Amino acid sequence: MGGYKAILFDLDDTLLNRDNAVEKMFLIILEKCYENVKNSERNRMLNKFKEYDNKGYGNNNKIKVLESLFDEFPPRYRLPRNDIQDFWNHHFPNCFSINQETINIINTIKMHVKVAIITNGSTQRQKAKIIHTNLNRYFDIIIISEEVGLSKPDKRIFELALNKLNVEQEDALFVGDDLEKDIGGCQNTKIKGIWFNPHLIKNDTAIKPNGEIDSLDKLLSYFT
Repeated sequence: MGGYKAILFDLDDTLLNRDNAVEKMFLIILEKCYENVKNSERNRMLNKFKEYDNKGYGNNNKIKVLESLFDEFPPRYRLPRNDIQDFWNHHFPNCFSINQETINIINTIKMHVKVAIITNGSTQRQKAKIIHTNLNRYFDIIIISEEVGLSKPDKRIFELALNKLNVEQEDALFVGDDLEKDIGGCQNTKIKGIWFNPHLIKNDTAIKPNGEIDSLDKLLSYFT
């Protein structure tokens, strides 16, 4: 299989569709805190919610996200500030799902090479997502930044994965959607980086991926 011995994956927006999960989380907030919201207003609220969430991407503190939404769109019931983080941590991991095609691709790859996940984020939330989607069943190792005290693009988190897998950098591929954290990070470790770019975003950075795919099934061509 192309001479590779391991393939390492990012989690959010690579294996899991975070944007879909954010939309589901918004519906939970809508049901809990609002009533009789018109469709036009709902769409505006959702766009603002996504905007606030993106600004805090990678930040574990979601109080600012909901407080900003509540300030702009006053709710019928406003979650107390002290309860927001627990509310988010409880509900958000359950908003994630994984499609069978992705599982099939992972299983096909697993027949030939070791597979791993390297993800930035809080241990509690990332583990909850992984367990909720049963991804823990499929991967040889899973590394979460908060748990190990290192985060992408720090090359040491990639080196840690290689050591745990007992694989050399030239025998590994990394697949991720973030050019700086995923591709730049793995390339600093001399691991080839495949940019997962389903929205066909233009690369206007100095980082040059070793390959680019817009769907995970195209990853199989790197092994055949």
